[in-house]
Amino acid sequence: MDEKLSKLIDELIKVELNVAKIYMFFSDTFSEDSDFWWQLALEEKDHAGLIKSGKGTSTMKPGFPDELLVPSVEMLYKANNKLISMLKEYRKKLPSREKTFNIALNIEHLAGEHHFQLAMAKPLTSTIMEVFHKLNKDNKDHADRIRTYMSDKGIEADS
Repeated sequence: MDEKLSKLIDELIKVELNVAKIYMFFSDTFSEDSDFWWQLALEEKDHAGLIKSGKGTSTMKPGFPDELLVPSVEMLYKANNKLISMLKEYRKKLPSREKTFNIALNIEHLAGEHHFQLAMAKPLTSTIMEVFHKLNKDNKDHADRIRTYMSDKGIEADS
């Protein structure tokens, strides 16, 4: 595997793990929504594991699936820096319960997160993507699930 691809995959894994950390923080902080955030955090960790396993098999044909690749590693560096800063900020000044859901919706549109979702929604194009789909099962559509949860709980989405 070339170095550029390896760095890109490593940063993609970090995005998933950083999102998991934020969702776990929300789970630990908001008891009324703890199970919801806990489930999303576990799914983000699962995504990281899937990507890591894909990296391990990338020396085989057909290699790491292009569908999961973000156009540039710089986009992922920015996403990771933003996620790390967000978590530090929230530990200092806790956002409101309502704000956490809007934060999560924004997170789900960051580079890496959004790209993963798009890849899981596409028709299958390779055997390796079929494996990713099967392993990912229902651990997808986070933004839609967040919106549904918000609606069920009467939480307003930012415009």
